[in-house]
Amino acid sequence: MKKQSKTPLFDTLLAHAKRDVVSFHTPGHKNGRGIDAKLKNYTGENVYGFDVTVFDEVDSLHDPRGPIKKAQELMAEAYGVEHSLFLVNGTSGGNIAMFLSACNPGDSVIVSRSSHKSILAGIILAGLWPIWIQPEIDQNLDIIFNSTYNQVAEALNNYPEAKAVFITSPTYNGVTTQLKKIAALCRKKGKILLVDEAHGPHLKFHPEFPESAIEAGADMCVQSTHKILSALSQGSVLHVNSKLVDINRVKKVVSMTQTTSPNYLTLASLDLARHQAVTSGKEMFNKVIEAAQWARETINKEIPSMKCLTRAQVNKLGFDLDLTKLTVNVTKTGLSGYEIEAILAKEYNIQLDYADLFNLIAIMGIGSDMSDVKALVAALKEISKKYKGKQKNWKLQIPSLSTEMVMMPRNVVFSPNTKSIPLAKAVGHVSAQTLTPYPPGIPVLIPGERITKEICDYLTEMSAKGIRISGQESDALKTIKVFAN
Repeated sequence: MKKQSKTPLFDTLLAHAKRDVVSFHTPGHKNGRGIDAKLKNYTGENVYGFDVTVFDEVDSLHDPRGPIKKAQELMAEAYGVEHSLFLVNGTSGGNIAMFLSACNPGDSVIVSRSSHKSILAGIILAGLWPIWIQPEIDQNLDIIFNSTYNQVAEALNNYPEAKAVFITSPTYNGVTTQLKKIAALCRKKGKILLVDEAHGPHLKFHPEFPESAIEAGADMCVQSTHKILSALSQGSVLHVNSKLVDINRVKKVVSMTQTTSPNYLTLASLDLARHQAVTSGKEMFNKVIEAAQWARETINKEIPSMKCLTRAQVNKLGFDLDLTKLTVNVTKTGLSGYEIEAILAKEYNIQLDYADLFNLIAIMGIGSDMSDVKALVAALKEISKKYKGKQKNWKLQIPSLSTEMVMMPRNVVFSPNTKSIPLAKAVGHVSAQTLTPYPPGIPVLIPGERITKEICDYLTEMSAKGIRISGQESDALKTIKVFAN
């Protein structure tokens, strides 16, 4: 713990800034002197002393030998892993790096269809064959769940050639899956377990939280330190804890996928976020959990038209729940989550992280307190009384996604042989684009898949209802891009 009280990168940058060094290096604002007055009047000038470039004193992210190296070693020690690498382009870059590091072109990987869009980017860039797991949907709770142990086991039995398994845990709703069982299965079969733990950098720092990916036995995981802990946006960490992965290859890949001009303030915030989580995390999250539990219980007792997801509900289904996430189902109000999200922002000055047709999702972090959730609950109480919508027969559903992968996604994405055809005539063709209706936010078509009648009918129905389908190339989904044989 004494060692964890150190913040080598922050200390180095602070000492440098205090010396008021004459700058003949990038960036051009020169320690804040050139920053536009509108911005500087709000922020003050000191912060810009941390915005430096690579030189020996402050170290290099691409070849760390000084304070960055020490800060990464402290991060690895804090999480109990062999190696931790700082990322300045978020977990998206880390997900891509995991695929490029763990797999070779032509390998196949088992992955849930409900994963973040960066997962498909990683599959395309790495030249992999995806083996998709159909997401579990609970229409009573209106929530999409993680891949289950049974689904992963079935996929491994059906596709023993798979090089790796990729899991997202926790989900946006804070739901974690049976990672320990999945990790044990992967070890038994010699598969690499990769975990997108963007929403779980805090799990290790309080006993009331679900088990973290590394504790469960993941080979690699990436965390958005900025999402729940106190790092600045884009600050993430890639953890490597495996003999199945070549750490030197991981470092090369991370270097290739990151800027050569990292923001040192972001890097310093990663150093400080680790220090804060280790030395004060439990006490700080005691307060966050107390506030979240109060909000959850109050909503369920005092707002009849809204229900907040509970740990007990999730446990019954074989999953666990991160208590810092508040998922509030609003279907009984007759309003969509989108509508209530807009009301909260415009009338109550409360901004949520995410909403869909059915739910509001409030993400709490290490900086959240009781006053925040009291403001949210008070606003929801008023909205439930003030606004009355018509009850709608909405259902969270998706078509069968057990479609045929005809071509490797990479080969289709980078192929010049594509054309647009009417959606009504697309059955049997190979998709050359990704189409994702919101809700539920799951791609129903990706490049390289055979287009089925069921998917065409689903897309037509969604478009007719005015639901925006991400990836469409015009305001109305009338055509679809396909591979031209």
